[in-house]
Amino acid sequence: MRRRRWLAGLTGITIILGVIIFYPFPSLLEWQSPFLKRAFFILIFSATFALWRILRGPTASDRAVALDILGILIVGFCAILGISTGRDWYIDIGIAWALQSFISILALGKYLEGKRFDE
Repeated sequence: MRRRRWLAGLTGITIILGVIIFYPFPSLLEWQSPFLKRAFFILIFSATFALWRILRGPTASDRAVALDILGILIVGFCAILGISTGRDWYIDIGIAWALQSFISILALGKYLEGKRFDE
């Protein structure tokens, strides 16, 4: 049963990524290239799985890893928006978000270990 669920999930993910890559959805944003448009939708697809793992994670460690992945995906969103619009401040927001995400994951890791923040 577990292998069938795993195989069904893998098949579903492959089909959805294939649709995004070969038949991209229409978007309200004007994109410079179809590659950026497809990358944006793949990031959205990945973010939904990260949010799902944050909500349904069996352990706190899984939720922390999913939260870190979501921070990386947000940096990716900022990079794609910075490239497509030509504005540098999206990259600045992405760098600040990466720093904040790194520090918060370190603090969450110390909290989950049961240590105090000054140790």
